[in-house]
Amino acid sequence: MNKVVASPAEAIRDVVDGSVIMSGGFGLCGNPENLISALHEKGVKGLTVISNNCGTTELGLGILLKAKQVKKMVASYVGENKEFERQFLSKELEVELNPQGTLAERIRAGGCGIGGFYTPTGVGTVIAEGKETKVINGREYVLEMPLKADFAIVRAWKGDTQGNLIFRQTARNFSPLMCMAAKVTIAEVEHLVPAGELNPDHIHVPSIFVKRVVQGRGYQKWIEKRTVRKAS
Repeated sequence: MNKVVASPAEAIRDVVDGSVIMSGGFGLCGNPENLISALHEKGVKGLTVISNNCGTTELGLGILLKAKQVKKMVASYVGENKEFERQFLSKELEVELNPQGTLAERIRAGGCGIGGFYTPTGVGTVIAEGKETKVINGREYVLEMPLKADFAIVRAWKGDTQGNLIFRQTARNFSPLMCMAAKVTIAEVEHLVPAGELNPDHIHVPSIFVKRVVQGRGYQKWIEKRTVRKAS
């Protein structure tokens, strides 16, 4: 089945106000730049976004945040976005912070049909407030619930017309887990190839988890923090 659509706008055509969206990426690495731009141009609002972070003030998911399109952010690290800080402190944005490993496992649980899991991470901190705890083998654990989404938007290095995906190095990050945890996964790919060209042993996400594929273009490959050496 050919899952290729003509444009990012067509790929996100059924994303509506109030949708829950998982977005792949770590910092500004592996961001689905074309799909984020399409969501921004469409102007959907009231979004709940699940991602490791919310980009920077001007880039990545920060584009949607700055445009007031995000109602709630479920994330692990948010320290590079000044607008995020402003909206959070002014109570314009609902925020659910997670330890990074817990966030990854909650997404995995959502994709694997796991009803919840116990972890020692966060016990005795604000992370555990209001959550069920249990002592197992003399150690206290907190119950964490799975995360699911209406849509997952991810960026792959290579993908074929059927939706099989390969990610490149650290740009892989949360994306394979998100592809499993969403009702509709939309993948933009840097290199689109015919079905059968990818080595089956190299595929990170099989096509069964992917609904639509779009050819990505014009990547800026943003740098989150540029550090240069002072001239001697």
